[in-house]
Amino acid sequence: MKKIIFVMCLLLPMAAIAAGGSKFPLDKAEYDLTDKASLQTGAQLFMNYCLGCHQMQYQRYQRTFDDLGIPLELGQENLQFTGEKPGDHIKNAMPAESGAKWFGAPPPDLTLTARVRGADWLYTYLRTFYADESTTFGVNNLVFPNVGMPHVLQELQGVPSKTYEKMLLDGEMVDRYVGIKSDGTGELSAAEYDTAVLDLVNYLVYVGEPSRLQSEAIGRWVLIFLLVLLVLVYLLKKDYWRDVH
Repeated sequence: MKKIIFVMCLLLPMAAIAAGGSKFPLDKAEYDLTDKASLQTGAQLFMNYCLGCHQMQYQRYQRTFDDLGIPLELGQENLQFTGEKPGDHIKNAMPAESGAKWFGAPPPDLTLTARVRGADWLYTYLRTFYADESTTFGVNNLVFPNVGMPHVLQELQGVPSKTYEKMLLDGEMVDRYVGIKSDGTGELSAAEYDTAVLDLVNYLVYVGEPSRLQSEAIGRWVLIFLLVLLVLVYLLKKDYWRDVH
């Protein structure tokens, strides 16, 4: 029993980390690592809206271009803005001290964020910012309360607000939270914004494990090989035991 309790104590924190430590229900991120168009859009969104604060110091531009099918010239023209070389890591010029001063802590590197937080956490997080004038940046987040960053995609979504509807509870009319709604000033519709966020999440998942598709393909062949080997070993075993009997 003690061993079981010990194992559970180890697994529960790991599960909490995998869920991003959030108590807010997460939406399913139906990302597709084989969708090159989605990955390319996600890369463009990251470079335009995230790279100013967040780095990907373990990912190179060239690797991104090659894996996502982006010609080198187009990649340099549309995804590199300050003279970086294709072989450089995806970094920005923000000093860690300045980031800590402006945001309360240095903005985290996002190379492995999707593996740590999970795609569902990221997808829900980017879609649950809402206006809150009591905070430094005028926004808050349902998944990450009191988050220390602005809503960088507000230009696309518009100004988001929490919406409520009246419902009867224990004989009294109360407000029930029903979701986030934009004021319509963004460049995208609600459906288009959700798609853009999914593209960005798709890219972050890819960066967290660039060789994932290749690894899965190799894994399938390894399983097939092991199954064939199992059959051969079984037949060999029967042949040997025939002489024993």
